[in-house]
Amino acid sequence: MSRQDWAEAALAALADGGLAAVAVEPLAIRLGTTKGSFYWHFANREALVQAAVERWADEHTEALIRQLEPVSDPATRLRQLFEAAIGSGRISRAELALLAHADDPLVAPVLSRVTARRVDFIAACYAETGVPPGDARRHAVLAYTAHIGLIQAQRASGGTLLADRDRPAYLDFLYRVISVERPPRR
Repeated sequence: MSRQDWAEAALAALADGGLAAVAVEPLAIRLGTTKGSFYWHFANREALVQAAVERWADEHTEALIRQLEPVSDPATRLRQLFEAAIGSGRISRAELALLAHADDPLVAPVLSRVTARRVDFIAACYAETGVPPGDARRHAVLAYTAHIGLIQAQRASGGTLLADRDRPAYLDFLYRVISVERPPRR
């Protein structure tokens, strides 16, 4: 087993049962290995939790940003970002679990960093479209809170608030609301 295997298993356990589910013995059984393998890679459980949370941050933030950065048109980049984050209908169970443990000393700094990174990326896209920096930041915060709010509301409603069939229309509506292109006022 590699360090990455342990971090993946810990992230899956976290998604399934929160931080309490990240326990060495059950993970060793799940991986078909011994606790000795764990201690080869990690000093303690906290180091494993940290590795799992960092893995989530890379998979669910940095990887998407790396994928979108080459898109030259910032409006297209924003649209693709919103489609990836909101339009897919996939709610990250790991993200839900991490949000539920947002005050945990191992989770809080990573969530804070990820939130800042996401909002900064969105704001930079808006700024590239010509939106003044302050407005770009406000657009980014609105977009990001719409994403987090939808995640939480879908969880609270058991996934019934926004049906998958309604997601494309919702995404179009949301994009129009937070778009910098506004129809003229009457």
